[in-house]
Amino acid sequence: MTLMAGLATLAGSAGLYPLFESNGWFWAGLGSVLAVAGGGLLARRFRLPAVVSPLAGLAALLVYLTAVYARDSAWLWVVPSPASLRYLSDLAAEGWDAANRYAAPVPLVPGIALLASAGVGAVATLVDLLAVRLRRAAPAGLPLLAMYSVPAAVRDDGVGWIAFGVGAAGFLALLMADARERVGGWGRTVTARRRAGDVPMAGAQAPEEPRPRADGAALAASGRRIGAGAVAVAVALPMAVPGIHPRGMFGLGEGSGGGTQTVTTPDPLVSLKRELTRVDDSVVLTYRSDDPAGPDYLRLYALDRFDGDRWTYTALKSSSKDRLSDRDIPAPPGLEVAPAHEVTTRVRVRPEVRNMTFLPVPYAPSRVSIKGDWRVHPASLMVYSLRDSAGGRSFTVRSLRAQPTAANLASAGGFPYPAEIASRYTAVPRNVPPEVRALAQKVTAGASTMHGQAVRLQRWFTQTGGFVYDLAAPAPQHGSDLVDFLLHSKRGYCEQYAAAMALLARILGIPSRVAMGYTPGTETRPGEWTVRSRDAHAWPELYFAGSGWVRFEPTPSGSSGQGTATTPVYSQPAVPGGSQQSDGSSDIPSSDSPEDDPTATAGAGPRHRQDDEGPESAPVGAEEDGRGFSAAPWLAGALLVGLLMAVPMLLRLLTRRRRWAVLVPPPSAGPAGPRAPAATDPAGAAHAAWREMRADALDHGLDWPPSDTPRAAARRLGELLELDAAGSEALGRIARAEELARYSRSLPPAPPERLRADVRTVREAFAASVGRRARWRARLLPPSTLAEARGTLRSAGGRAAELTEWLNGLPARLRRR
Repeated sequence: MTLMAGLATLAGSAGLYPLFESNGWFWAGLGSVLAVAGGGLLARRFRLPAVVSPLAGLAALLVYLTAVYARDSAWLWVVPSPASLRYLSDLAAEGWDAANRYAAPVPLVPGIALLASAGVGAVATLVDLLAVRLRRAAPAGLPLLAMYSVPAAVRDDGVGWIAFGVGAAGFLALLMADARERVGGWGRTVTARRRAGDVPMAGAQAPEEPRPRADGAALAASGRRIGAGAVAVAVALPMAVPGIHPRGMFGLGEGSGGGTQTVTTPDPLVSLKRELTRVDDSVVLTYRSDDPAGPDYLRLYALDRFDGDRWTYTALKSSSKDRLSDRDIPAPPGLEVAPAHEVTTRVRVRPEVRNMTFLPVPYAPSRVSIKGDWRVHPASLMVYSLRDSAGGRSFTVRSLRAQPTAANLASAGGFPYPAEIASRYTAVPRNVPPEVRALAQKVTAGASTMHGQAVRLQRWFTQTGGFVYDLAAPAPQHGSDLVDFLLHSKRGYCEQYAAAMALLARILGIPSRVAMGYTPGTETRPGEWTVRSRDAHAWPELYFAGSGWVRFEPTPSGSSGQGTATTPVYSQPAVPGGSQQSDGSSDIPSSDSPEDDPTATAGAGPRHRQDDEGPESAPVGAEEDGRGFSAAPWLAGALLVGLLMAVPMLLRLLTRRRRWAVLVPPPSAGPAGPRAPAATDPAGAAHAAWREMRADALDHGLDWPPSDTPRAAARRLGELLELDAAGSEALGRIARAEELARYSRSLPPAPPERLRADVRTVREAFAASVGRRARWRARLLPPSTLAEARGTLRSAGGRAAELTEWLNGLPARLRRR
């Protein structure tokens, strides 16, 4: 069992492969499993208590980690010391930071390798404790399943079916080994010798027959077939259920019905970095553009909904009428006054790009030529697919690029917003703190137009606000993180800048959203541009009547910020200095002094950019998705575990209540009407008391042979419990009532309340005769609930078999008629 527990853990760890760039994690995990197995063997060899067994495994794991990662600080290179423990702690912290900095698959730096080894070792410790020490092989599948939940939560594509099959096979092998040892504990199999087919002639010696063996091949083959079938169903069934597989039944998309389908993708601000943020800063795509003003940003997503914590987009309802089908895309909303010109862009996405189901296109696309089933969302003009990926594809985009002037945007206040734009893109959650609302008014004080307010917001982020472009800052996960970015830390990358400016613009009444995609990249040859993973970017888009959706750039650019970001001309002051601007603002100072920042504090340092420090720092320009520890998932998991553990106790209470509820007399007809008798069914009361007492005995771990008569069971329990006079009398009354209910036709009435009090007395005697552990198990995890559930399932199975037999014979009966 020790060997099979280790093999099952290694097989389950195969599901971790999508998390790492190299396979060194497997060999580190193998060492952890061997160390834990050795510690468990030693604990069982010296017959240590079950509580000490996992401690021995963890101690062996610590020795192994010390020898591999901190041997220079350890005693005799393997014995943990205070210095080695501090080194392991620091290395684990570095690994945690690196894991939060990189997108999967992550490089196997020492800190990440240490976390992987410790995680696999912890799972091996739990599996060894459950399957080997406590002989509970089935629950050992829960820690094995936990290893699959990590890549499923981190990666969009989850775990492949081959890795799942390997882990499932390891768990089935563990169950088979446990069953074999349990059967082997009964000793040698007793078999009957079969009679030989041929009788020897007189005087001839009968041939020696081989020793009889149990014929268990058929049962073993059946078990293997059931296990293989269960794994096959678990792999194939999700592919056949439309609601589980993202591409529909067997990847067929919508099917032939052409109905409406909800488009679901992971969080865009996370999934894009998971796919494209790489240490080697790989090339994502190349393109050619005939835009005389130079290429613009390539947009993937338009995030229109802010829930107080994160920006995302409203669920898209896709139907067949949204297909591109070589037809023109709807015109962009609001573009009526600002000048615009048509641009043609030819894009080629690298084959290495995976799961890019939204096309990177310049805003606003008017026509897209691409093979496959691609669609457009009319409101946001996002181009997406339900089944295809842009990786390895080439496509051509005709787009309409607006070039509004500052005067166009300043005069937008004279045009009313459409009702849909105002309601959707100016909504602000109620939980936004008052200090953030006050900040928006303070930063834009003195601006008389919405364009002036937007220019002041952008200038505050990029110049006068004291903000620092920092790739190591964690991504905002909660509204408090965004508040901290605006009021305190002022450190972040494009996601924080774009989200913060869009929120402040909405507070001011300017329709806004967050766009995500790529900056123009760099021109590698005349007329050809290359976009790399470091060019991933997020920016705010603000709506101005007559010009439509207009891009702003609050993220610092150049050497002190996002390297390839560009600031639009219309978002900059037309004339430097203190003169009146065309945007309507009274005075926009050009100095960067702290006095210009309405929220700057004394001692604000200069803005700088974090340098590239090698493999343990983020690549230059690539926004990272840092994630800190959050207690919410752990609290939710603890609550769920608590609810599941409370199910047996609740079922036991409901069963007890139901048994006695059927004996409650019906209410009287009226105040003066006749009352019902105290017990309308004496036999039912006796049976209920007897079943309740038997369930209490099973819950407290007392033996109750089903063949015992009521009198024999009462006598055996009385001798076992050494009851006092009151307990003996209560037990005798319950046994006599059950005996009379079984064997006597004329039964004297037995008050149910008396029997119920007797059952309570006997239950207290049961609890007093066992230890504290058995008493708590009887309260929290009563075994009688499981026995009743098995009986219910057997009864349901019998009824299903009878129904099946009746249905099979129905045609014959109909023919006879």
